[in-house]
Amino acid sequence: MVGKVRDTTNLVPGVVVCLLAAGVSWLVSGAIPGLSALLIAILLGALWRNLLPFPKTLNPGVDFSSVKLLRTGIILLGFQLSLSAILDLGPGVLLVVLLSVTMTFGATLWIGHLMGISLAQRLLIASGFSICGAAAVAATEDTACASKEETATALALVVFFGTLMIPLVPFLGHLLGLPEESLGMWIGGSTHEVAQVVAAGGAVGGGALAVAVTVKLARVLMLAPVIAGITVYMNRHGQARAGKRPPLVPLFVVGFVIAMLIRTAGVLPESVLAVVQVVQTLLLAAAMFALGLGVHFKTLLRVGGRPVILGLLSTLVIMAVSLGGTWVFPPG
Repeated sequence: MVGKVRDTTNLVPGVVVCLLAAGVSWLVSGAIPGLSALLIAILLGALWRNLLPFPKTLNPGVDFSSVKLLRTGIILLGFQLSLSAILDLGPGVLLVVLLSVTMTFGATLWIGHLMGISLAQRLLIASGFSICGAAAVAATEDTACASKEETATALALVVFFGTLMIPLVPFLGHLLGLPEESLGMWIGGSTHEVAQVVAAGGAVGGGALAVAVTVKLARVLMLAPVIAGITVYMNRHGQARAGKRPPLVPLFVVGFVIAMLIRTAGVLPESVLAVVQVVQTLLLAAAMFALGLGVHFKTLLRVGGRPVILGLLSTLVIMAVSLGGTWVFPPG
């Protein structure tokens, strides 16, 4: 019992630091529209790790934050998803979402295999670029048996390419003459992070923003089946971590689905959902800060250009598939 108390005490400094960094990231993101608190937290963690001394006493709490706080944040993310709102998009738009996620995920795995990139690295990039950015990368890390270096690489790629898409997709949409709601559908169907979708959609207009966020949340819904599918694959092919066989459906994925069903049932008032959203953002930002502390710039430079090229190709695939779907199945 004493040992357990000591272990818990050892967690406190690192967890407190991660939560403080999350608070700072949240405040900055609120002051500067278009900046995601999650991405700010990743950058803060990476900058600290590479520019300043890092006390080893923080390691237990940082490790706890990168796993436990992350999974709790993903469970709370389910409260943003209302099945009724997503189903109201219509079968055509839902088909576009399904094709965008599955084709991007599959193409990323296949292209990465041809390039000789490890399975774990491919899974991280495929999840992040096809579903919901940094949160999907972090959620896939343990299931894919990824190393810290592979996770850091995928997170860096999500930050880089997702940020580029904020001005790029609206610019291309105007160039192609897309109506506002169709452009919103393309933004939501292709852009990596929810915050990036809000920034890009808001720059276009209110109609585009509403469609973009709903389409994006439909993509987030794919997180549960994708993680479950990766888990099944890794178990069947004996690629789970040594001495560890995760359940077919991870518990945090079950919690995510339950939270989504509660939101759909409409039993929680909007005031409660607003508080839950803030807590979810803070927990995910704390986890991203912890993951950012694992980013070593020198290590990333040694990774080479192949993951960067894969990230570029993955981005082009989801942009092309979602654009084609927008033309065939325009919203409304």
